[in-house]
Amino acid sequence: MVENYLPAPTYFILLLITITRLISTVGNKTEHLNNNSLLSSDLISRHNLLDDPESLESASRDFGNLVHHLPRAVFHPRSPQDIASLVKTSYESPVPFTISVRGQGHSTRGQAMARGGVVVDMRALREENNSNKKKNIRVIWREEGYYGDVGGEALWADVLREAAEMGVAPASWTDYLYLTVGGTLSNGGISGQSFKYGPQISIVHEMDVITGKGELVTCSSHTNSELFHAVLGGLGQFGIITRARIALHPAPKMVKWVRLLYNDFSAFTKDQERLISINGRKHNNNDNNDDNVALDYVEGMLLMHQGPINNWRSSFFPLADHPRIISLVTQHSILYCLELAKYYDEKSENNVDKEMQGLLEGLSYMPGFYYEKKVSYVEFLNRVRSGELKLQSQRQWDVPHPWLNLFIPKSQIMDFDSGVFKNIIFRRNITTGPVLIYPMNRSKWDKRMSASIPEEDIFYTVGFLHSSGFDNWKAFDAQNKEILKFCNDAGIKVKQYLPHYSTQEDWTKHFGPNKWRTFLERKLQFDPRMILSPGQRIFNKD
Repeated sequence: MVENYLPAPTYFILLLITITRLISTVGNKTEHLNNNSLLSSDLISRHNLLDDPESLESASRDFGNLVHHLPRAVFHPRSPQDIASLVKTSYESPVPFTISVRGQGHSTRGQAMARGGVVVDMRALREENNSNKKKNIRVIWREEGYYGDVGGEALWADVLREAAEMGVAPASWTDYLYLTVGGTLSNGGISGQSFKYGPQISIVHEMDVITGKGELVTCSSHTNSELFHAVLGGLGQFGIITRARIALHPAPKMVKWVRLLYNDFSAFTKDQERLISINGRKHNNNDNNDDNVALDYVEGMLLMHQGPINNWRSSFFPLADHPRIISLVTQHSILYCLELAKYYDEKSENNVDKEMQGLLEGLSYMPGFYYEKKVSYVEFLNRVRSGELKLQSQRQWDVPHPWLNLFIPKSQIMDFDSGVFKNIIFRRNITTGPVLIYPMNRSKWDKRMSASIPEEDIFYTVGFLHSSGFDNWKAFDAQNKEILKFCNDAGIKVKQYLPHYSTQEDWTKHFGPNKWRTFLERKLQFDPRMILSPGQRIFNKD
């Protein structure tokens, strides 16, 4: 059993890793030279693998639309056992074939691809459940509260719908809900709620995982805990998530949603940090909710003359105010928009305006540039969807997305602003699409999990969510590279979220020596033949 695994001394493990990588390299070369012997017609037939041009082409693209790698075959599973059987076949083969899992294909650098290998399309599992009227989302009650047992292939949008019907919901979300549960848990899952509730990997209590040996294992922080912590934020390197048990809480009904404008970055970040430090305080002696006055969501974004005032993520500012906001952007070059939300229901509705007023008291936003909405909880969480559908109707969704997502230590965020926002971005003058910036608390992350974050108590996420044409995406890519080079030269200890690195040295730097050692040990333990997630390019090189 996995829980009885006794790790070898570190030096021996590193030696084995080196040997295994050499074997894997030879295997990869053999695979490219003699693919048919690894994935023969007989094997493809036995596992109901698809190798028609349409299926292969579909699995060779992702949301980024920058990288295109053809697999040898695509797998449409009907059950988790089907996936386990496929992985076990590879594991027991003289020369294994690589396997990637594709949820919604929302990666941007080919992370869910498997050149010459097999892509497992999790949409098929979702469709199989739907056709057989089998629920892959079940709300359950335990003595300690409500939980959701959710298939790894399930969309967070469907989790919200099913749970909200029962009056409950997860506390932590991503800004975009049409992603799979397994996909976000393999990366972290962040948004403006993360400062308070932690990333999505922090709300998981139990998982079913298929390891790189083809074993279907149930794990939690108490049972098979090494696998549990490895998989969460593990970039798909240690196992395939087929079920997750997620904590659920009473779902609020409504959201007070506020945006404030700043022309001073120092004031903007100071106010963000103040707001995420508020732990809540009782409204009166009869109120048992210690958290009722704290915010539930804090994000921020840049407004620049290169992009529209309202973007595809949400339409917020009234049209009548666009001219004066644009005038301010012209005057200051960059404005910083602070975005806040507070959840409430019928019991707290009468106090929400007063509580929000109290939270905003003393903030340094520009007078006269306060905007608010009151929307339903579901509408707020699903706010990006309408923008997506509009772009799809205009055929502007399936375009290149040279995104860059970074974690920046609090102590270096001012250097980042002056060197990147006010220099590189302004000078290149090509930014289109949202640029997000907001802080998180390190204390909400579990250091035993694989996700790598800065060492400081508060760190910022910065997301350059670019959209480009097929003929100019390299200009955006060059900008991303300049940003990373600036950070390196300036000594800014940046970490990539949804990372993309090309060398082992970069991966080692990303994790840090101790965490990288643990990452290697876990890889040897759970996927010793380097089968899983070759598109991350950590252990498998094209």
